Amino acid sequence: MQLAPVYPVIYRLLNPLFPNCLWHGPTDEGAIALTFDDGPDPQYTPKLLAVLEQYQIQASFFWLGVCVQRNPELAKEVFLRGHWIGLHGYTHQSFPRLNTNELKNSLRITRELIADAIQIEPKKIRDVRPPNGLFTPAILRQLQEWDYRVVMWTVVPEDWLCPGISLVCQRTMAQVKGGSLIVLHDGYYGGRDVTATTANLIPQLLDKGYQFVSVNDFWQRKLTART
Repeated sequence: MQLAPVYPVIYRLLNPLFPNCLWHGPTDEGAIALTFDDGPDPQYTPKLLAVLEQYQIQASFFWLGVCVQRNPELAKEVFLRGHWIGLHGYTHQSFPRLNTNELKNSLRITRELIADAIQIEPKKIRDVRPPNGLFTPAILRQLQEWDYRVVMWTVVPEDWLCPGISLVCQRTMAQVKGGSLIVLHDGYYGGRDVTATTANLIPQLLDKGYQFVSVNDFWQRKLTART
């Protein structure tokens, strides 16, 4: 069952309820963030990097610890190309299914694996996207207590179901607007089409006048807007 038409409704309902999460950037500007979950993957990520390099696009990647553990050199390559890095848990387990210690350890291990691979301090890796977009208010409070920043989404075209490149692009272009956080996947699910999808989407988005920024850029603008 495809839920792509429902995600915009979910976004509109949850966004005001959890304002401490990052759901979007400034809506009155033309900046958008292109994000990728579930990697890094040795089959799909290198080809995706080539497309991003071709258009000089900075993206944001939310990694699974198990994938970083298997592909540390690829993780380093992504970081060295200037992309922003966040956490997606050690494996793709929904956070509500984990107890407090399991969740804390999943994020800690993933953070340490990423930090070791890309050679930065672990505390600098703060952004977390919950697998499947699932969390509870209690989990959100825990993540904030542990000094993580929760990153959600605006546009979710369900590319992991591989419904076809044209349909994923059509869904994205129909929903995108200034400040959008677009979610695609370069892992086992969705990765098959991610390079062609991204190569198709970027020119369309550029033609519409959008500028690509990182998730961190959206955070900085959010903090500035509060002051």
